[in-house]
Amino acid sequence: MQDGRAPSLSLPSPALAALWERGCAFLGTPFAILGGAMTWVSERTLVAAISEAGGFGVLASGSMPPEVLRAEIRATRARTGQPFGVNLIVMHPQLSALADVCLDEKVSHIVLAGGIPPADVIRQIKAGGAKVMAFSPTQPLGRKLVRQGVDALIIEGSEAGGHIGAVSTSVLAQEILPFITDVPVFVAGGIGRGESMLAYLEMGAAGVQLGTRFVCATESVAHPNFKKAFLRAAARDAQPSVQVDPRFPVIPVRAIVNHATRAFQERQRQVIAEVDAGRLDQKQAQLDIEHFWAGALRRAVVDGDIETGSLMAGQSVGFVTQEQPTATIIADLIAQADAALAARSQRRAVGG
Repeated sequence: MQDGRAPSLSLPSPALAALWERGCAFLGTPFAILGGAMTWVSERTLVAAISEAGGFGVLASGSMPPEVLRAEIRATRARTGQPFGVNLIVMHPQLSALADVCLDEKVSHIVLAGGIPPADVIRQIKAGGAKVMAFSPTQPLGRKLVRQGVDALIIEGSEAGGHIGAVSTSVLAQEILPFITDVPVFVAGGIGRGESMLAYLEMGAAGVQLGTRFVCATESVAHPNFKKAFLRAAARDAQPSVQVDPRFPVIPVRAIVNHATRAFQERQRQVIAEVDAGRLDQKQAQLDIEHFWAGALRRAVVDGDIETGSLMAGQSVGFVTQEQPTATIIADLIAQADAALAARSQRRAVGG
């Protein structure tokens, strides 16, 4: 909607609303559900749809230069008057300039991802009036980020799609939620149903973040082939990339297994054999391995090449069984959480 009016939404029960009240207040949304920023997928159309449905859409800036990001922010705002955020990759060589674009365009929340955010960029964003969100894989780092001024944390477990850490969502939640309470903490990774969302809210999360569940939204611009791969996949099909030799580190990426997955393992073996034979030095070999996936996500999402492209997906892909409007996906999550709350109340009433 372009007139700034909130869409008509099915409200959660008072019990569920109370659980995520802090997250909703922080985001400025009816529901504390963030859309995970997925490169090539989380663009203007899907982001606006998530925000229009009462969640909080987040633009994936990826490798965009500043003026391209500015155009994407404006295009998103033309589609929704509701709040949305922008995800910036901290390794981007123009990170500070990208942050300035967000501030110029009055983006309310900036998510810093892909590494430890520089303290000066945190200060820059806060001085410009926006709220800073950052990912924390450990409790000590989370505390440090809070001391540096980060306004909210996202903890994402290894069940998530794309680049992942080594610890599961359920363990991270236990490590962090009881101990970091001075800022809102949002939980991500492997959340595919409302019952799981409810469980983390009851543990103390301010809200949740979902990416994989939105890939097959009607409003998602992902190629039909990409969506079909998600619809066919089960949880066990989304696997982390394999490192063949510890001498050549590979940052694990969770994706649906395809021809490219197997080819990547074979390419590692070939390159390592070249090094062992003295025909290639280690630095060149590492670059060869790292460049294997260059452009692979775009090939899959945009071009529909699901054999040589990268099918980044979380293990919650097994819950993606049909193409649905974004608003329906969010409404289903809320209905499932409320049904779980109602069933619990019923059991207590019977037991009492």
